[in-house]
Amino acid sequence: MDIKIRGISLDIMRQALDQAREGRMHILGKMEAVLAKPRADLSPFAPRLTSFKIPIDLIGALIGPGGKNIRSIVADSGAEINVEDDGTVVVAATSQESADKAIYAIKKIAEVPEVGKVYHATVKKVMDFGAFVEFLPGKEGLVHVSQLDVKRVEKPSDVVKVGDTFDVKIIDQDDQGRYKLSRKVLMAGGATPPAGENPQGADRPPEGRDRERHNRPHR
Repeated sequence: MDIKIRGISLDIMRQALDQAREGRMHILGKMEAVLAKPRADLSPFAPRLTSFKIPIDLIGALIGPGGKNIRSIVADSGAEINVEDDGTVVVAATSQESADKAIYAIKKIAEVPEVGKVYHATVKKVMDFGAFVEFLPGKEGLVHVSQLDVKRVEKPSDVVKVGDTFDVKIIDQDDQGRYKLSRKVLMAGGATPPAGENPQGADRPPEGRDRERHNRPHR
């Protein structure tokens, strides 16, 4: 209400505010008669905006070289994605399915691996001492030959090949940030050997993640 003009008395203001309140209550009453409480879900035709944050140092990984990664997610999900310098990501989509698909892909790229967590991995390279697998987009680790199966494995190529997929658990991470993974610990029921025990000689390896040297060269 514009009260800059002169001559408005307290009574006039009181009357105007009372009338405004009656008007608001009337409108709210009509609204409540139609919709007493918010709907549990948005209309399938309503646009959706979802905002969350990722670590700043993973913004580059999300965008990818020349924007390759983020363009791929947009093309695959149909959602629009905006990334701010502080790590804020805004996903705009016209359906929940589209939004969920984009959010899942983004969080997989931006996920920080955790020791003890299980991931679904794809074999990328098989060596004499084990298999390198990708367990998150752009994140790889070594499954040592001793951690490929509950039974003794002479050659990794006897049990896995490039392209195979299976679950692994991160059992350690070294000071160089390399992840050591185990398939055996999941097959054996998830038991963990005493802290500090070398999983190469353990029947049931520990929880964690990272690459292990085992006196072998790593890439």
